[in-house]
Amino acid sequence: MRKVVRIISWSVLGLLLLVVLTLLLARFVFNKQLTAYLSDAMRKEKVQLLRDAGKYEADTPAYHFIYLQDTAQAGRIRGYFQLDTIVKPTEPTWDRARKLARFVAGHIPHANQKVSPEKRDAIGLWEYTRTVEPAFNCRMHSILLHELLLSEGIQNRFVTCFPEDSLDTDCHVVNMVWLPEMQKWAMLDSDMMAWAEDENGTPLSLSEMRERYIDGKEIVFRPLLDSEGDFKYYRAYWAKNLYWFDCWETTGYGREDNNPIFGNQMRHVALIPKGFTPFKLHEQTVLTTDSARFWASPDSLTVLH
Repeated sequence: MRKVVRIISWSVLGLLLLVVLTLLLARFVFNKQLTAYLSDAMRKEKVQLLRDAGKYEADTPAYHFIYLQDTAQAGRIRGYFQLDTIVKPTEPTWDRARKLARFVAGHIPHANQKVSPEKRDAIGLWEYTRTVEPAFNCRMHSILLHELLLSEGIQNRFVTCFPEDSLDTDCHVVNMVWLPEMQKWAMLDSDMMAWAEDENGTPLSLSEMRERYIDGKEIVFRPLLDSEGDFKYYRAYWAKNLYWFDCWETTGYGREDNNPIFGNQMRHVALIPKGFTPFKLHEQTVLTTDSARFWASPDSLTVLH
């Protein structure tokens, strides 16, 4: 009997050691391979969801995107951040936009802040990272970059990118930058420090990224800062968060800081696949399935003073 107990004890101990060894190998030896495998599996699953989604189609809900420019506030922001030392007005829009994104990414890492910023404008968010917490999430990143870009006369909007799954609480917020020289939008992500290109080096918009995932075409991700990352997780992350989109109808300085210039302009516009029921909607949200209108070229900046 004792011999049987001893054999069982040694067997259990051996099994436990095997489990521990497996976990250690997964954690310290095969960590990159395991992460790559899981990321690739998630990417394939989420791409299939995009392929199975309802198609976009033209519709008639009334909305009109407005981009407000306050020249006085633009001057304050340029002076506060000394933007003339970062960008030159003669440079192409895309070069200036990436320089501003690098400035934000280089000074403020990503984190889910514990204390919500009281001031949600460029200067207030910057001072938050100097006095409260050194980092914050993608939404704060996008608001800060939105105002820096706007102060340089670069039209852009920050867009929330959602997954299909209503139980998935993780979305992503990035800036869509209008490039007049190319007559197109481009995605810029200072939070996760990257942008996307096609095989010819042309910057991609969120719409183009979504189409390329569906069509199986190449997307080249570029790091904003020096990085050795292979973007495997980032590639899967985007496959998840390109299902539907939401943004403000009217944007400008202090958009989420109770700026009185917005008055009753409190509407959001959400682009959804046909037949999809979105979640986490703001009270005043216009739903559209018309991708062409949602991503149309913007009107000129509406200058207040």
